[in-house]
Amino acid sequence: MVRPRILIADDHTLVAEACKQLLEPRFAVIGVVADGRTLVKAADQLRPDVAVLDVGMPNLNGLDAARQVKEKVPNVKIIVLTMNEDTDLASEALRRGASGYLLKTSAAGELAVAIESALRGVSYVTPRIAQQMMDNWVRDPRQGRGKTLTARQREVLQLLAEGRTMKEIAALLRVTPRTVAFHKYKIMEDFGLKNNAGLVQFAIKQHIVSAA
Repeated sequence: MVRPRILIADDHTLVAEACKQLLEPRFAVIGVVADGRTLVKAADQLRPDVAVLDVGMPNLNGLDAARQVKEKVPNVKIIVLTMNEDTDLASEALRRGASGYLLKTSAAGELAVAIESALRGVSYVTPRIAQQMMDNWVRDPRQGRGKTLTARQREVLQLLAEGRTMKEIAALLRVTPRTVAFHKYKIMEDFGLKNNAGLVQFAIKQHIVSAA
């Protein structure tokens, strides 16, 4: 019997290795990477059945990396494994095509359950988060609507928040510094941000970078 192929992405080495050891008896772990851009490249090359990823990864956060992975490997299942209990983040992950959302504090066997559910075409959200999401929806079914960043704006914002220069960002994204500047000032204008410190705080609020 062919075992499902799993790709793990987490910038915390101990967490990634623990996931690998946990999953290897039941699944084929075909790779472990430490940042979002490497995840996208590895997924394109290795064609996993499931990608297990953290949200707060450097270079490209987990949500945006997941979107790009799904573009390259449409049938891949995305499982988000994070410390973040924010229900808005969980909802956004599911809207972006994730099949599972669970916490690093969840029971060890829950990750395998989430993966097997995803492979059957069933979404899995850890019960604690699922209950909070339901409670929030009951209170306000309209929540979460409003102005949003484009995919390119999210990429630029993350790299700016990580301290990259416009020239560095331009080289990484293969655009001109003028284009990077356009995205930066459009973000600042649209969301009322006054300076670079405001950009960083906004990136944290949008779960594009972590506060740590």
